[in-house]
Amino acid sequence: MVNFFKVYNPLNVLWLAILLFALRIGYILQVPDKLEFTFVEPFARLLVPVAYEYAFSPGLNMSLAGVLVLGQAVLVNYLVNRYNLLSKPTFLPALMYVTLTALFTPFMVLSAPLICNFLLIWMLFKLLSFYKSDDAKSIAYDLGMIVAVGSLIYFPFIFLFLAIWIALVIFKPFNWREWVSGILGYVTVFVFLAVFYYLNGRLGRFYDIWAPLGSKFPNSIHIEYLDFLVLIPVIIIIALCFVKLQQNFYKSYVQVRKSFQLLFIMFLITGLSFYVRAPFNLNHFILCAVPAAVFFSYYFVNATTKWFYESLYLLLLISIIYFQFNTF
Repeated sequence: MVNFFKVYNPLNVLWLAILLFALRIGYILQVPDKLEFTFVEPFARLLVPVAYEYAFSPGLNMSLAGVLVLGQAVLVNYLVNRYNLLSKPTFLPALMYVTLTALFTPFMVLSAPLICNFLLIWMLFKLLSFYKSDDAKSIAYDLGMIVAVGSLIYFPFIFLFLAIWIALVIFKPFNWREWVSGILGYVTVFVFLAVFYYLNGRLGRFYDIWAPLGSKFPNSIHIEYLDFLVLIPVIIIIALCFVKLQQNFYKSYVQVRKSFQLLFIMFLITGLSFYVRAPFNLNHFILCAVPAAVFFSYYFVNATTKWFYESLYLLLLISIIYFQFNTF
């Protein structure tokens, strides 16, 4: 299957849709009677003054989530090919994104982190454009606004503001105006939110928005052992990817090297930012799927032993489907 998607063919979208359904079949057959969908953070609930949490039936909820995942997969694939991160056109990023977004059942339903992945992909388009831009102030301002909007939807997204400054360090010489532009973009959105709080007589509670940033990083996280097992092939593929990256690092173009450095940092930021949102929920880690899909693609596009990498990917697929049926 990996070899089939190594070739860039737009018709692969149809096969992606079939695979997306197949990877969710275990959850579809045992879906709960109700699925809650929270679109914005509680502090932004005033902006959406309607009851929507259970507006979608479980079937419609999962169908909409599948459509969003498929659209995001195509966007991730376009991003990777546009910036030539894998050295040749391929459909592997889309395949890997669809696969990774089926790892856990919380990934398969509508959620705020899933919505935020559109913003994350949009950010990557802009961040990678830093490399050839002479003046990045307007881009940094836009990025600040994107992070602010993402924070309204899902508060841990606020940590991706660090990615703006880190990208400026990686791609651009220091220019304090560009660094400040990102802050101004972020502040712009929250100024309008503060005005909205004031008009609704709740300005005193506006400062409570950032209270979760003072949360302590947890000493331990409770994850079911089945979730650990399904991560085994994921960890193996990530490790093999880093080995390939190390081997080819100085053979790659400067832009590609810098882009992978940024993706790695964004992977860490999205992974470690879960602690500001209580209670702990696995759906947070769908934010890691975008950079992880690129890393997975890098390994598979550079792997040479066909029987090994095809078997490894097949093991991942089997693990996902098997543990879905054994979660309930």
